[in-house]
Amino acid sequence: MAVIALTIIVRFVLLPLSHKQRNTQAQMKLLEGEMTVIKKTYANDKRLQGEKIMALYREHGVNPLSGFLLIFIQIPILLALYFVFTRGIPFSAIDLYGFVSLPNNIGTNFFGILDLSANNIWAAVLVGVSQYFQTVLALPPGPVQEKGKEMDLGSAFAKSMNTNMRYVMPVVIVLVSAKLPAVVSFYLLTSNLFSIAHELMVRRKARTLVSI
Repeated sequence: MAVIALTIIVRFVLLPLSHKQRNTQAQMKLLEGEMTVIKKTYANDKRLQGEKIMALYREHGVNPLSGFLLIFIQIPILLALYFVFTRGIPFSAIDLYGFVSLPNNIGTNFFGILDLSANNIWAAVLVGVSQYFQTVLALPPGPVQEKGKEMDLGSAFAKSMNTNMRYVMPVVIVLVSAKLPAVVSFYLLTSNLFSIAHELMVRRKARTLVSI
């Protein structure tokens, strides 16, 4: 329960960044037309093409790396959970906070169902499934190849990245999570469910605004 509470608190704190990431994805989708023109115009000069695309991002206040910031911020939390559930709380933590007493023991068993201190393949699979649905909801549709026409390099790369994020990333997360204590999977699962609920709420609000 403490892990669930911690995850929800962290996600609420990171909510502004989550909104920014979602807005960035929406903006990048809207800029696809202009990006296609730039790619065709500067097809023979990749350096200038990259500069023009970055200038387009700056003009519209788009940061394509904003999604990675969410991941990096949560890495220390995942490391802390990993060490606490595998090695316990260090005695030096006793003097860290005067208003917090050191617990006699840490309950690592979730309602008798899951031992959070041991690895668990089923918990990892649940994380992979939730990651897939969260990615499907968050990512815009990838570029579609027109019949009889070859994709340009940028569109092909975008399509490849879209496919990898949808189908390869969840599998990688399952493989990695299966080797770690289940508490890491538990945190990621709760975080993904929060993101899914957030995305559905945003979409529902958007439909309401459109209907108005």
